[in-house]
Amino acid sequence: MFRIGGDPEVRRLGFGAMHLPTEPARDRETSLAVARRAVELGVTLVDTAYLYGGGANEELLAEALHPYPAGLVVTTKVGVARSPEGEWRLDGRPGVLRGQVEQALRRLRVERIELLQLHRVDPEVPLAEQVGALRELRDEGKIGRIGLSEVGVTELGQARRIVDIASVQNRYNLLDREHDPVLAACEAYGIAFLPWRPVAWGNTGERAEVAAVAAELAATPTQVALAWLLARSPVVLPIPGTARIDHLEENLAAERLELTPDQRARLDGPAGRS
Repeated sequence: MFRIGGDPEVRRLGFGAMHLPTEPARDRETSLAVARRAVELGVTLVDTAYLYGGGANEELLAEALHPYPAGLVVTTKVGVARSPEGEWRLDGRPGVLRGQVEQALRRLRVERIELLQLHRVDPEVPLAEQVGALRELRDEGKIGRIGLSEVGVTELGQARRIVDIASVQNRYNLLDREHDPVLAACEAYGIAFLPWRPVAWGNTGERAEVAAVAAELAATPTQVALAWLLARSPVVLPIPGTARIDHLEENLAAERLELTPDQRARLDGPAGRS
């Protein structure tokens, strides 16, 4: 368990909803079932974003889970918008961020978003204006806690001077550790670190080492990769996504795996080169 921003307390292994299709109707029904099954299995942190279908993913989660059970945190992200040509682009203008938060409140059917994350820092808008807009929304009670996504140590430090940062969501996995310095900063400050793309596979040698550990534990390589993340740091909260119930159950079973010191050392070595 981990307390995001001091509170609320969530189960460290969460669920990323990005891969849940919202159409056609048959796939939507499957997505609803997967989201509900995740909560039935004890997931208390579900991640979505405006980018995922222009809000369609948020609406799907509300349909599946509202009224939300006590203790469930549905976090969403803002800061990406469509251009007049229909292409997605970064947009961190305060008015856009405010509008997207207001829309997310409506789509998720809540009065406050417990964890709201800036999807990306827009280089065309001063960071202070972007984070400042979210701080204003927090002060108004529309946001509980503020997080960032795909930031470096410098940006994290700049943001922390403006407002408390509760989470960072960066790409990170067993074979891609580019953001080790950011993870170290999060650990030092007690900030939740949500690795997106928590499972990825590299060259044949790297896959072979993971597969060998998996065979020793009678587990799957995916479970080993998730177990490694959980053991990597107490602030790491993986959010693996899937559109299948069997894969969901497989992912969550990774919590029960215990890597030995030898297995950790082998995974930390050649398998960890990014």
